[in-house]
Amino acid sequence: MSLPSPVQIKEANAHLFAVHRRVAELEQRLEAAENTVREQAESLIRKDEQLRAATQEIAEVKDREIAYLHEKLCKSEETIQKFHNVVKQKDVLIGQLQHRCQLLDNICKSRPLLDGMLSHMAEAERLGPVLGPIETVSLSLTDGDSNCSPSRIVNHKDFSLSEDDMDDQDIDDIVFGTTV
Repeated sequence: MSLPSPVQIKEANAHLFAVHRRVAELEQRLEAAENTVREQAESLIRKDEQLRAATQEIAEVKDREIAYLHEKLCKSEETIQKFHNVVKQKDVLIGQLQHRCQLLDNICKSRPLLDGMLSHMAEAERLGPVLGPIETVSLSLTDGDSNCSPSRIVNHKDFSLSEDDMDDQDIDDIVFGTTV
C-alpha cells in the first residue's frame, strides 16, 4: 500500500476539520433546540398548572355560589310558606269580618223597626202604672184588634221583617213579651 501524499493528507485533515466543525455546530444547534423544547415543555407545564389552579378556583367559587343560592332559595321558600300561612289566617279573619259585617248590615236594615219598638216601649214606661181598676172598659187579651193578643204574639209573621231578616233570624219558636 502506498502512503498518501501530503496533499491528500492535508485535504483529508481539512475535510475532517470541516466535518468536526459541522458536527460541533449541529451539536450546538441540537443543544439549543433541546433547550428550547425543554423550556417550552416547562412553560407548558407551568401554564397547565396555572390553568388547573384557575379551573379549581373557578369550580370552588361556583360551588360556593351554588351553596349560597341554594340556602337563599330554601330561606325564600320558608318565607313564601310563612306568607301563605299568613294569607290563610287573613282569609279566615276576612271571612269572620264579612259575617260580622253582614250581621251589622242586617241590624241596620232592622233599625227602623227597632226604633219604633223602642219609642213605643219608652211611651209605655212614661205612662206609668194604672192607678185604679177600670170597670167600664173591658179589655180582653184575645181581642182581635189588639196587637198584643196571644194569637198575634205567636203569629210573628205580622211583623214587617224583610226576607233577609227572616233568613238570618230563627224566630219561629221565640215568643216576645215585656212587662210594663
